[in-house]
Amino acid sequence: MVLFTKMQGCGNDYVYINNDVENIKDMSGFTRFVSNRNFGVGSDGCIFISKCNNADIEFRIFNPDGSEASMCGNGIRCVAKYVYEKEIVKKRRMKIQTKSGIKDVEIYVENNIVKNIKVNMGVPIFDTKKLEIDYPKDVLINERFLVEDKELYLTCLSVGNIHTVVFVEDVDNIDIEKYGRAIENMDIFKDRTNVEFVQVIDRENIKVRVWERGVGETLACGTGATASVIAGYLNGVTENICNVKLKGGMLEIVYNELNNELNMIGTAEFVYEGKLCGDFFKYY
Repeated sequence: MVLFTKMQGCGNDYVYINNDVENIKDMSGFTRFVSNRNFGVGSDGCIFISKCNNADIEFRIFNPDGSEASMCGNGIRCVAKYVYEKEIVKKRRMKIQTKSGIKDVEIYVENNIVKNIKVNMGVPIFDTKKLEIDYPKDVLINERFLVEDKELYLTCLSVGNIHTVVFVEDVDNIDIEKYGRAIENMDIFKDRTNVEFVQVIDRENIKVRVWERGVGETLACGTGATASVIAGYLNGVTENICNVKLKGGMLEIVYNELNNELNMIGTAEFVYEGKLCGDFFKYY
């Protein structure tokens, strides 16, 4: 039997496992089974939480196809709420270890309930070599590509995960299945890419649809929202402080020009808790 918690941030839902207790060895295989929305719990992936020596807590995140991601903005907010309210880390400022480094997180609490979470997303990376993009220039910002039957302008960066941002006039009418999948699997990306389609409402508000590698369209992505704002700022279409409307909710992104850092502010929610039985034992 495995105890789990279902949580969501802006509709980005994951199964959370306290792996100090459950000790899941095959995280990839476990995630493939559990994330299935017909035969498992159903989720955008699994997040495994455990204590570590160099931070207050750490987590690993796996996509439904079993691939491991480096970071998840919505996921890290849920982790902060999880460990605080379950009294694993009873701090309002905490350091959380991710595969892409340690993130500083600040939580805002009312009556011992976490209401809002601010995450320092770090410094964006644009270097195509570091992003493992096969491209002749040092950066890939607002570059034109023929994707299927459409000319699109792509901006690539990492804020923990690699993202490709595409600005469109009407995000609701983009064929995200067609163009998201095509961009994700372009030959220039060594390990595929996440894709954000962005419509600028005004300089302080954007609307985003998310295509996550190994997942497909999701209701939200914290790192994707962050990447969308910095891409908009670099391309001169947004301010450095911007609200991001995703299918699953709203996030606020703040870009500090002085230190080149990004902060993401948003909520996280518990959905339910449960027990996994039967075939799940084979992942121990």
